[in-house]
Amino acid sequence: MSDNKPKNELDAADRTILRLLQQDGTLSNPKLAEQLSLSVTPCWRRLKRLEDDGYIKDYQANLDRRKLGLDVLAFVQIRFGGHGGNEPNAFEAAMCTQPQVLSCHKITGDADYLLQVVATSLDAYSDFVENVLRQMPGVASIHSSLALREVKAGSRLPV
Repeated sequence: MSDNKPKNELDAADRTILRLLQQDGTLSNPKLAEQLSLSVTPCWRRLKRLEDDGYIKDYQANLDRRKLGLDVLAFVQIRFGGHGGNEPNAFEAAMCTQPQVLSCHKITGDADYLLQVVATSLDAYSDFVENVLRQMPGVASIHSSLALREVKAGSRLPV
């Protein structure tokens, strides 16, 4: 299990770095330093520390799923018949290998897991349910909710 506790307290400049990079991950160190009114070297040291301490996990571009033909967005609740054995662990490992599964969360409540899944069409989503989810040992029920309209989507954290 990884340690998610902060290693160092964040000051205002650290939080500003995190906010700015969430807005634009392509900011160069000189541009970042300029916006923070810091010189380049201290800014680079702060950025390196934020990366080393795990505040910044990676950098990526935010893509438009619809432009990529991923028109279906589903939220899927999975319930297991029992919680013994290796079935939940095997399920988690399998979900980590599925590119159409954007997120998989072990949750409280009526379901055991909540997935966020994208697909090119309802037929493609149906194939995923039939050929992947229904084939997983121990899965007792699958409840899908399809997104009709995306009101807000993002991964920017309030810093």
